[in-house]
Amino acid sequence: MNYAELTQAIQDYTENDEATFVSQIPTFIRQAEQRIVRTIMVPELRKNVTGSVTSGSQYLARPSDFLSVLSLAVVDDSGDYTYLLDKDVNFLREAYPSNATTGLPKYYGNFDGDTYSGGVETENGNFILAPTPDGNYVIELHYYYDPPSIVTTGTSWFGENADTALLYGALVEAYTFMKGEPDLISQYTARYKEALNEVSGLDIKLKMDNYRNGERHA
Repeated sequence: MNYAELTQAIQDYTENDEATFVSQIPTFIRQAEQRIVRTIMVPELRKNVTGSVTSGSQYLARPSDFLSVLSLAVVDDSGDYTYLLDKDVNFLREAYPSNATTGLPKYYGNFDGDTYSGGVETENGNFILAPTPDGNYVIELHYYYDPPSIVTTGTSWFGENADTALLYGALVEAYTFMKGEPDLISQYTARYKEALNEVSGLDIKLKMDNYRNGERHA
């Protein structure tokens, strides 16, 4: 289901083509996408990127589409990986009270969040590393990301693989906006949850190895 098809389906289900309502459909869809992305984590929402830190600098900017960390590693000149442990900033400050204490980083924490102005992101949040890097290192970050909306791209993984969840999620938002009948909103909410469970089941299957999980072939 692409964006045009999704928009038309929302209008067909609600039987509403009033101008103000139609103008809000992109918002309904984005709200549904946001809810889905923050409820389930499928492999298609993972990214792996590399960056660098310099000697004496303990901060590392997060990607603009960052949601949550899967792993963060320092790669030395020999190509060896050291996976950092996630710790609270207070722990890092207590363990390494002076940023002049340097070495191969062992820990990281989420130091601050993104900065916004007028609803637009102006600066990415940062990780803090400890101890402070004693040299220039390659950093490899494996993370969950916030995908572009089908509203702007026209198509998306959710539109192709989780269209039922996307549709009913948007319908819940649409009927809430319309102040629709509570029983109908409840019905659409239930359908949304059913569809979301199906996507979650797909996520579990994608994480399983048939051989190691008991399925054997002659």
